[in-house]
Amino acid sequence: MIRDLLASERPTLSYEVYPPRTADSEQTLWSTLESLASTRPDFVSITYGASGSTRTASQNVVHRVGHTLGVPALAHLTCVDQSVAEITTVIECFLEDGVRDFLALRGDPPKGVANWTPHPDGLLYASQLVTLIREVGHANGLDNLSIGVTAFPAAPGAAMDTGLEVLRLKQEAGADFAVTQLFYEAAQYAHLIERGADAGIGLPVLPGIIPLTTAKRARRMEQLTGVTSPADVVVALDAAADEDEAREIGVAAAARLSEQLLDAGAPGLHVYTFNTHTAAEMLVGRLPVGA
Repeated sequence: MIRDLLASERPTLSYEVYPPRTADSEQTLWSTLESLASTRPDFVSITYGASGSTRTASQNVVHRVGHTLGVPALAHLTCVDQSVAEITTVIECFLEDGVRDFLALRGDPPKGVANWTPHPDGLLYASQLVTLIREVGHANGLDNLSIGVTAFPAAPGAAMDTGLEVLRLKQEAGADFAVTQLFYEAAQYAHLIERGADAGIGLPVLPGIIPLTTAKRARRMEQLTGVTSPADVVVALDAAADEDEAREIGVAAAARLSEQLLDAGAPGLHVYTFNTHTAAEMLVGRLPVGA
């Protein structure tokens, strides 16, 4: 299980992918996964769209990763706009398919929906989803599940305080580990770990790494997350002569951050791939993780 891997002395390697939406993107995803599998990752996480919008596609990818590629799959679950009964059905389907590792997220309200209100029979918080996963597992005779949650190293000021309180509640609900959202400075990760320890949080925290391979992607990620992209990297990407040079710039920056994180004791690296393999494999090839 992932929680056990993160407790070992060897740094882990993992990737995140998202479910395909078209036949062409499905072919691209499987070519990507087959290539990434050659680096011998410890697991692959598969996202789950807002309101369960990619439910079937997510389940299919989780199945193929685990049963065809033979790589442990981390199944994402969200609780926005879904009833407890609907979420329970999804959890039970994953359990029946042999999945034992979950990432519990609250999820974002559907894009473009004004005046959003939670599902009347649903959950409000990721900590409640952690509890539900444990309860469904127990009801199915499976008390040894591995459950991850998210953490936010780049949260500023009071938002960091709130994030740590939320993370503590997730831990109390039964979370085993955390995976970070976007950040670009090793000091932010170190600060999260230090503040978390002071707050009684002892979860292993796996840093999420994003190689910024185009200026467009850097700006898009900033818009989506509110986390400022490194100015020097964005300038260099804008000045790159071609895609290869831009990719090298982004991978080099991600490698520097990754090395600093591993030196600081991070339990591994979780690489956000955007369903492509070239930059991810270039990054991994420069680090003491994977094959």
